[in-house]
Amino acid sequence: MTELMGPDELEAALRAIGAERYHNRHPFHALLHGGKLNRGQVRAWALNRYFYQSIIPQKDAAILSRATDRNFRRAWRQRIVDHDGGEEGDGGIERWLRLTDALGFERDYVLSGEGLLPATRFAVEAYLHFVRERSLLEAVASSLTELFAPAIISERVSGMLANYDFIDRQALGYFDKRLHQAPRDADFAIEYVKREARLPHQQQAVLRALEFKCDVLWAQLDALYHAYVVPGHVPPGAFRPKEVSS
Repeated sequence: MTELMGPDELEAALRAIGAERYHNRHPFHALLHGGKLNRGQVRAWALNRYFYQSIIPQKDAAILSRATDRNFRRAWRQRIVDHDGGEEGDGGIERWLRLTDALGFERDYVLSGEGLLPATRFAVEAYLHFVRERSLLEAVASSLTELFAPAIISERVSGMLANYDFIDRQALGYFDKRLHQAPRDADFAIEYVKREARLPHQQQAVLRALEFKCDVLWAQLDALYHAYVVPGHVPPGAFRPKEVSS
């Protein structure tokens, strides 16, 4: 890419990446939302996804530590509060733990990361390294999967409540909050990217950053599908629900 795009063109290019690559298109999500998974497979998804949720405040703290503009920091630090909570028993991580509670996991097991798929760990840690090592602009751009989150959240909540009798609305409380938080965060991030990506190579970098983040999310679902939908592929040491064949 050698020509500079206008802000609206850049936004359109970013949204096109989401339309093609966001993980709502993954077959594992079609199974999850359509009620085609058994309880053990849903448990495996919630357990592995917790690890991703748990590093989000670390990712955001890394971004904050590199931001020199205090107005940016004021806005971005709310993300950490949203996930860690303002007090004990609050926040997105706590709400995700209530989901794993409802699915029958001991909290110590979830927090330990003992049952994670290796690919989950590798993908999530790769995301954290990306944010720490790339430019601030690329780090912010990688968060833009939030542009596409509300649609998948609505689909997930309605589908899981309709299809799984072991899930109730209280267990899915994490997603109710994100329906409001994700659009707020995405609006701030995309305006920052459109404003700060002033050169063609910077615009190319933010597009690649969003592609990378989509790949991180997709890789996690690939791992779940391969381990828990395709029989006989649970890696050694990973969570093995009784419903999954050995």
